Amino acid sequence: MNKLKEFQSAKDVMSKKVILIDGMASAKEAVEIMRKEKVGALIVKKRHQQDACGIVNVHDFIKGVTLQDKTSEEVNVFEIMTKPVISVPANMDAKYVASLLTNVGIRMAPVEENGEYIGMISLSDLIIENLLF
Repeated sequence: MNKLKEFQSAKDVMSKKVILIDGMASAKEAVEIMRKEKVGALIVKKRHQQDACGIVNVHDFIKGVTLQDKTSEEVNVFEIMTKPVISVPANMDAKYVASLLTNVGIRMAPVEENGEYIGMISLSDLIIENLLF
């Protein structure tokens, strides 16, 4: 018997922890914050009102520090972040979140509601935290 799954939004599945960092912080400082907060990505703050937020994650550290044979102290977050960040509406169906993240080629995105980031969602959240899976 094929039973239809109950609707789950991005807000239902997301992690509620959103950690911000200044783009001038070093990669080392960013990784230390990620370790302390146990998160896979940080949102990079806007420099001014018309600016866009960025995001930095493990992939960025590998690509921008390790593979470039640099030290984490000499690289600033703004040099390796992805900008602008792609966000997901809080009320988006979780299956469409999975499709969006996969199609764009990213593993994690902030969840946005009323112009504010209220959480983070990752492909693993969509499986691990999804009680209907």
